[in-house]
Amino acid sequence: MTRPRFPTIFALAVLVALASAPAEGAGDLPGGGAFDPRLKGQLLVATPKMADPRFREAVIFMVDHDSNGAMGFVVNRVYGRGPLSDLMEGFGVRTENGGSAVTREIVLHYGGPVEPGRGFVLHSDDYADDTTVKVSAGVSMSSRLDVLKSLARGEGPSRVLVVLGYSGWTAQQLEAELDRDDWLTAPADAEVIFGNEDATKWRRAFAKAGLRL
Repeated sequence: MTRPRFPTIFALAVLVALASAPAEGAGDLPGGGAFDPRLKGQLLVATPKMADPRFREAVIFMVDHDSNGAMGFVVNRVYGRGPLSDLMEGFGVRTENGGSAVTREIVLHYGGPVEPGRGFVLHSDDYADDTTVKVSAGVSMSSRLDVLKSLARGEGPSRVLVVLGYSGWTAQQLEAELDRDDWLTAPADAEVIFGNEDATKWRRAFAKAGLRL
């Protein structure tokens, strides 16, 4: 079966988002707010009670959670996939060679309904630039096009998850959803975050939900 390629509109959206994002400090995230350890670096797993179709069987990796609200990225919904060279060409960035670095497959994910035209890259912590935030052991986040340029040169992180948009909650909103059993929590798993088997991520994360974090 032919896999969907990168839609042009998504490539353009990521180009604008990643290329124009301001150079934030190493401890900042879009939207502000101090990091809090309660759910940062953990997974939210939608339960069968989830009524919102945008989050049905969603698995979300949390990057921020404090008294002001929370932020995370859905990791199991895919827009399209294709070679990194195709994605870079959509950005108007010329690749210098046709080696394995620029032909590696990149999957473009739906991160959530908030700011759907803004791009982020979750990645392994073997890479950092001036926007990189270390979320948890082994997982960081960057928000500029530089990370993809590094991948094209074969110098970037070993594992990546490119997302458009994010999932956000206002103060106490997520706590209310947890209280009514819309979500369960689970320990983060690199294979659930970065792995290619998106169709099974919810089942695998749900099997670990409720374990002590």
